[in-house]
Amino acid sequence: MTQKKILVADDEKDIVELIAYNLEQEGFAVCKAFDGRQAWERVNADKPDLVILDLMMPAMPGMEACRMIRRQTETSAIPIIMLTAKSDPVDKILGLEIGADDYITKPFHVRELIARVRAVLRRSERKPADDLQEAVDFRGLHVDFKSYQVTVDGQQVELSSREFKLLQFFIAHPGRVYSREQLLDRVWGDEAFVEPRTVDVHISRLRGVIEPDKSNPQYILTVRGIGYKFSDADA
Repeated sequence: MTQKKILVADDEKDIVELIAYNLEQEGFAVCKAFDGRQAWERVNADKPDLVILDLMMPAMPGMEACRMIRRQTETSAIPIIMLTAKSDPVDKILGLEIGADDYITKPFHVRELIARVRAVLRRSERKPADDLQEAVDFRGLHVDFKSYQVTVDGQQVELSSREFKLLQFFIAHPGRVYSREQLLDRVWGDEAFVEPRTVDVHISRLRGVIEPDKSNPQYILTVRGIGYKFSDADA
């Protein structure tokens, strides 16, 4: 099995060394960064399989580094776990909205962080279902499941790995309504640390990227009091 490479970015060197040591003990390769700008440079140079990114860093905040990773095609699918001392729910939601795959606050348990790293990596490695078409076109939305490219009315859009998996799941089950808990089970899988609210945040961001009118969605529909579904109306 190919050794997975994790980038750990935090301006607290003791935190970086603690995380790096424990990841290496678990068989991961680790690269390190100590500010946001260095993190961005290491992402481009090393192309890690996952990034653990502190929110508050000098040179460039973690939020901005996350945005830049998501904007660039070559790095947009790299999973990101936000690590921060901020526990305000607004910060957590903002981190998820700009593309973080998970979020953990300091102080943290190393074993929990390792568990989240493994869970996020498992999700990022999942392939489209065997019975899913290689590409789907629906009302101006084109999704290529082989190249992981999405276009809306001919314009390419960038999705995080989680957002793509969520869209992929919806497209595979058009017209079927899923509750938040069911989506957590089907899309987030064995991740034990996410909350139902996380589903709403990711769907909101996904709509903001693919829907022509986020306030009046035509692809991902809300079924009030139950959950969400992908439209099964004729194109």
